[in-house]
Amino acid sequence: MTPNAAAASSAVAVPGDPSLARSIGPISAISLAIAAGFTAMMSFGTVQEAAKAEMGLSDAVLGLVQGVSAAVPLVLFSIPIGILVDRANRMRLFVALALTWTIGTALTAYAQTVPALFVGRMLAGIGTTGALTAALSLSADLCAPHERGRGVLLISLGKALGQAAAFAIVGWTFGAFVDAAAPTWLGLTPWRSTHLALTFASLACILPLLFFREPARNEVEAHVGAPFRILMSEFWQRRAFLVPLFAGQVTVVMADAAAAIWAAPVLSRDFGQQPQDFAGWMGAIMLLTGIGGAILGGIAADVGQKTGRRGGLLIGAVVAAVLAIPAALFPLSESTTTFAVALGTLVLCGTVTGLITSVALTVYIPNELRGLCIGLFIAVAGLIGFGIAPSLVTLVSSLLGGEQHLAIALAWVGVAVSIVSLGAFIIAMRNAPSHATKPV
Repeated sequence: MTPNAAAASSAVAVPGDPSLARSIGPISAISLAIAAGFTAMMSFGTVQEAAKAEMGLSDAVLGLVQGVSAAVPLVLFSIPIGILVDRANRMRLFVALALTWTIGTALTAYAQTVPALFVGRMLAGIGTTGALTAALSLSADLCAPHERGRGVLLISLGKALGQAAAFAIVGWTFGAFVDAAAPTWLGLTPWRSTHLALTFASLACILPLLFFREPARNEVEAHVGAPFRILMSEFWQRRAFLVPLFAGQVTVVMADAAAAIWAAPVLSRDFGQQPQDFAGWMGAIMLLTGIGGAILGGIAADVGQKTGRRGGLLIGAVVAAVLAIPAALFPLSESTTTFAVALGTLVLCGTVTGLITSVALTVYIPNELRGLCIGLFIAVAGLIGFGIAPSLVTLVSSLLGGEQHLAIALAWVGVAVSIVSLGAFIIAMRNAPSHATKPV
């Protein structure tokens, strides 16, 4: 049997194939590490006021440190790391990326200049976003195709818990050091001591990964390490599926990014709310929708596959896209309660579609192309979702007459991109391949 034929035959589920039950150990270890990574990546935002006061930073510099350092990994490193995921030992690569975010966290603790702080935050972003790509690829080969919704669900739960921990655990740790009433931990101030503590915690979360081996790659159409022209040929053959799938999820990211950035100003301007009034319930919404969306998306993906319909895996994404359209009208709510429910629904739908999109890439795309596709998606979604959507809202409000029209502009943009998302997911569902190694 030729290598290609052997790879193709391995795509068929047989009793000896990996299963979620047998792989719960490595997947849980990867999920725990992802949680540590997202905690490290987002930790600085929680203590940035203390860093600003100590280092004499301006809001403009903080914006540079927080924004550009996060955007650079998305745009410049997502695709190269995705290619490495398709070609290298993913478990070793994951550990290397985990060490990258850990080094970035340690550098943050000791940074005395803005460039050093910027590099520290950038390393945290590179390591975390790159490791997420590797984690999705690993989870796909640690369980059978019909279980991948639940496999990716565990990775997404790690991400959601890490994002929540960046507020809760980091805030608690910082408070503990402040209550000591003195610089602690090798002479470091509280916010620096907090990052040093995160460094040690991250190393502890990485340690279990050293005991797991690289899983066999399943559903390979060409071969691992195939020439780039072959990968591009495979991508082109699946363009009728991948282009609308990307368009669907990128527009979802646009709606979610715009909501995340402009929800607070709308609450202040139109509802008379102050940050201390809405910080608690906004944080709870992000945590609950992150966990709930991951669970619903994972289950919906696996149930959709069992229907046997072409593109059935994407049924949940289509339903979520439908619900997101009225939810995008949250800025025009008559009360903060309605605002919270609608905003929560929008974010929940975005989490569901994001997870289902990730599962679709692991089920419908051959193994040697998955990392590249995931990396490309992360780069495009980051560039368009975070780079264009917020400015699009301000452009619309300006056309409507000024900043006083922010709420209606946010609603219009949210509804418009949500409608595009629905149409794109429907097209992707109709054009979905029957199998990872069959482009049509």
